[in-house]
Amino acid sequence: MSIQNILVSQNAPRVLTQYQTVTEKFGAKFSFRPFFRIEPLTSREFRAQRINLLDYTAVVFSSRHVIDAYFSLAEELRIKIPETMKYFCSTEAVAMYLQKHIVYRKRKIFFGTGTPESVVALIGPKHKGEKFLITQSDNSSSEAITSLFDAAKLQYTTGVFVKSVSQDIKDLNLKDFDMIVFYNPADVKSLQENFPGFEQGDIKLVSFGRSIVKAMEEAGLRIDVKAPTPEAPSVAKAIELYLQGL
Repeated sequence: MSIQNILVSQNAPRVLTQYQTVTEKFGAKFSFRPFFRIEPLTSREFRAQRINLLDYTAVVFSSRHVIDAYFSLAEELRIKIPETMKYFCSTEAVAMYLQKHIVYRKRKIFFGTGTPESVVALIGPKHKGEKFLITQSDNSSSEAITSLFDAAKLQYTTGVFVKSVSQDIKDLNLKDFDMIVFYNPADVKSLQENFPGFEQGDIKLVSFGRSIVKAMEEAGLRIDVKAPTPEAPSVAKAIELYLQGL
């Protein structure tokens, strides 16, 4: 089967070099369309978790969306976040984004290298006595970091601050595509809501990341290409290797 049209369930990246390489080699064309959007929880939805922001002395952030939602909820709930609050971020980019809401001070803002292990390493013995609030989205799993917090005997609570809302993509004719790429469990949810009678047939499906694999398997979808792998750290590379093998 020839792969000519590939649908990627995200916005087009700023740099398309890797995708252009696949197009030049195999003639495959890429279309980009996000299947869902991220929205902050309403104050009512957040209160249902029975979390008091002032019960914690440190917050763990892994995305900009959650940072916006955290401070927006604090304002809506009329809670003044104390200047003594410490922030542990997954990456430097996430940490720098805090400047949108607070004065950036190195003594209270820490960032890792993108892994849960790097965040826990930042805490170490020095910050072990803090009460941590681990922020997350409604469809993300916090198990990777909470298991490390448990092992380190850190005191924490997890809290959902943003939710995934399916986009209306009914105008798409999925039969026009030979391959579809999924990144997030919310992509599968959107697929099911927009196309309840979807039959995969000959359409090849690509999964990127561990969390999406479970969602696709539970939905009865056949995964033809899995990434990332040591040989294919990106979606584009995974597709390139797959097409080479046809």
